[in-house]
Amino acid sequence: MSSFPCDKIRNFGIIAHIDHGKSTLADRLLELTGTISKNSSENKQVLDKLKVERERGITVKAQTASMLMDHSDTTYLLNLIDTPGHVDFAWEVLRSLTACQGALLLVDASQGVQAQTLSVYHAAKERGVKIIPVVNKIDLPAADPERIIAQMSATLDIDPSEVIRISAKTGIGISNVLQAIIDRVPPPTAQRDQKLKGLLFDSSYDRYRGVISLFSLQDGQIKKGDKIISCHTKKRYDVMEVGVMNPEETPVGTLYAGQVGYVACNMKQSSEAHIGDTFYRMGEPVEPMGGFKQSKAMVYAGVFPVDSNDFPKLEESIERLTLTDRSVSVQRESSAALGQGCRLGFLGTLHMDVFRQRLEDEYDANVIITSPSVPYEILYRGNKIKHVSNPVDFPDPHDHTVIEVREPMVKATIIVPDEYLGDMMDLVSSHRGSDIEHKYLDTGSTAARAILTSMLPLSEVVTDFFDKLKQRSSGFASFDYEDAGYMQSDLYKMMLQLNGKPIDALAMVVHKSNVQKIGRIWTKKLKEVIPRQLFEVAIQATIGSKVQSRETISAIRKDVTAGLYGGHYERKLKHLERQKESKKKMKKVGNIQLPQEAFYDILRTKQGD
Repeated sequence: MSSFPCDKIRNFGIIAHIDHGKSTLADRLLELTGTISKNSSENKQVLDKLKVERERGITVKAQTASMLMDHSDTTYLLNLIDTPGHVDFAWEVLRSLTACQGALLLVDASQGVQAQTLSVYHAAKERGVKIIPVVNKIDLPAADPERIIAQMSATLDIDPSEVIRISAKTGIGISNVLQAIIDRVPPPTAQRDQKLKGLLFDSSYDRYRGVISLFSLQDGQIKKGDKIISCHTKKRYDVMEVGVMNPEETPVGTLYAGQVGYVACNMKQSSEAHIGDTFYRMGEPVEPMGGFKQSKAMVYAGVFPVDSNDFPKLEESIERLTLTDRSVSVQRESSAALGQGCRLGFLGTLHMDVFRQRLEDEYDANVIITSPSVPYEILYRGNKIKHVSNPVDFPDPHDHTVIEVREPMVKATIIVPDEYLGDMMDLVSSHRGSDIEHKYLDTGSTAARAILTSMLPLSEVVTDFFDKLKQRSSGFASFDYEDAGYMQSDLYKMMLQLNGKPIDALAMVVHKSNVQKIGRIWTKKLKEVIPRQLFEVAIQATIGSKVQSRETISAIRKDVTAGLYGGHYERKLKHLERQKESKKKMKKVGNIQLPQEAFYDILRTKQGD
């Protein structure tokens, strides 16, 4: 590693909209540099190491790989960081970009510029990262590289002559990409002879070695045996191993300034690994770097074990998993219906679903996840502000200390073919969208597209909005959003009750305009899954003391007069009256257990279905 000074190092990432070919391009780069053998049957998404990534065909975790390339009698060290493309994992992208000086902006030659393309492009520009524009999939029958390059030039202000045309699948143009990385990406501005300054930008967990930290060395050098200190926690650690990802962990003697690699330093607690922390050598303190803006959870959900005895195991699994996904917030929670569990904060509903699948795949957990909710801001008298992420804690309508209720808003961006623009505007309006604006891309083209922007309540986005977006646009629309603060809104807490007893796990916050509609949907859902009892069961959706919707499950009736033959009719009437009185008593004292299967059935579908 000592033979690679900064002028021979290139740190770069790959950024793009989801499914534009990032992982496939990473495979070809690894092949061409000899990092992995050229075996097309095995080299499919090499850096997508998680089971969930391979099953879904998406990248959810940024991965690092170091490559060596010979060019003009010089060997270069290329550090590649493959990043996710979905909006829910934007924080992974932002963290990765801090360790890069350049980025390949990948655009599909048939789909063109998408919503997430704009988002990651501007994020990279803000951080001073050199952009190398690349048009991928030029071998497809539907590819139109000329139109897409003109679109990139108009939308992203990119020089058409700088765009590289490739097919990551077939390998066309990949050597040009490597040439551009060496020629266009600036080397890191780091100094070996300065004090050690290492930026922790990612981490993972190994059951034998503890926390494995990914470092970007801003200055100095680090080797096994060094004693390093965290600027954030002031804790001291002994470096046990340093190395690079090639693409698997490969130990090396020393890491030098400008290089990217992993450090195992006997860090046992996951809470000690603070993303964005700066490390220095003991006795040589340095000024900490700016770090990262902490990710803010956009969606919250309760996670409970199916068997309540499994809670300690589940809590440990969540703690381990959050080490590799530091954007998840964790808080203990208990429910009368589901027992002990955790309330987790996610960056979006796909993020939530991927986290659930990783719990099941990697830790063999069997869990129930409650319906997603968003964080609300409650303004009380005396200008006291409280943030509520659990619908159970949302104030009742008769709470007169509440001055105002605010809900989180997002600025949504939708890019869609012109013929679907009307459907998209109707969809946004039906989900309480405001400030709807649009403009056209590709003016003069036969395949004109529009970019639509709007302010949307986050609670509308996390239900079934994305599914409807794809359905109404035949899959052609792309969607991206960013936080836009809080706005006053007419919101109420809706409780579902069985014979007057509330089910806390199914509490929800609804807008005034949707109260009766959502109440009817959920009471019907409960009626379908709750087994009949020996007494009548009333299912009610209530706001405060007012019932918004009701369904009734009739009692199972036994023919108590079946064994009576002959005699006066009053004899039968006496038995029927006795049955009637017994059912009244059972209704008062009967305890309705909502079975776990019912929670599975109810929570499998989203609020707006």
